[in-house]
Amino acid sequence: MFGNYLIGLREGLEASLVVCILIAYLVKTGRRDALKPIWIGIGVAVGVALAFGAGLEFGSQELTFEAQELLGGTLSIVAVVLVTWMVFWMRRTARHLRAELHGRLDAALQMGTGALVATAFLAVGREGLETALFVWASVRASSDGSYAPLAGVVLGLLTAVLLGWLFYRGAVRINLAKFFTWTGGMLVVVAAGVLAYGVHDLQEARFLGGLANKAFDISATIPPDSWYGTLLKGVFNFQPNPTVLQVTVWALYLIPTLALFLAPIGSGPSVRVEKQKATDEKAEAEASAEKAA
Repeated sequence: MFGNYLIGLREGLEASLVVCILIAYLVKTGRRDALKPIWIGIGVAVGVALAFGAGLEFGSQELTFEAQELLGGTLSIVAVVLVTWMVFWMRRTARHLRAELHGRLDAALQMGTGALVATAFLAVGREGLETALFVWASVRASSDGSYAPLAGVVLGLLTAVLLGWLFYRGAVRINLAKFFTWTGGMLVVVAAGVLAYGVHDLQEARFLGGLANKAFDISATIPPDSWYGTLLKGVFNFQPNPTVLQVTVWALYLIPTLALFLAPIGSGPSVRVEKQKATDEKAEAEASAEKAA
């Protein structure tokens, strides 16, 4: 349940902050007349996200077992790709999110009502679709027949809405860079479990082999129906008897992704190469100037 709560909190807070920034900017600049198009765009985005989630849930029930597993496994992998891109993007842009949204809103104000609706829809809709897909994949992976995973998501979203409102009222201040770094790191761990479960789905759909090739089986030590087994599954999508392929994919995703995510921003090899290139060019220019003199 905690893993799903984290997803709802993290994704919901992103959308809440976007809404707060848009509304606060319009209020402070005296453009309350533009609030209605913004709310229309937000409402349409929420409706599309809910319809998308409902389509995933009820549409998949009409399929055969193997088709359900193939769809579930494929969408789980897509969800992990999207959420991985999202956490890295937010980590880099959290400090400048307000300025970026203000710039988009200024341009939309000059273009008219339709542009305002589109701006709000796109800003919130992307978060909504990502949330719907990842929540569906995560709930499907951790569901044990109870409503606990879905309840965790709902509680996370409600907490996010409350924090967004407090943020707007000025009652709470959030260090966005630190918040998204910590929650992003935990979300990468959750995503690794979703990815492993997606691989298992593809194995059950007979799209991938190795279903009978178990890496280990500690079901006797950690029974799936025990409180600690349920806790591990709810937080990390832990499975006591995973296949070799599941464990391999889990490790190949989690270790490098978490290492890259937690590395200081600007310490990547591409940045160092660019800095070295600039230094070399400067040295060459100085050498050429000396020769000319």
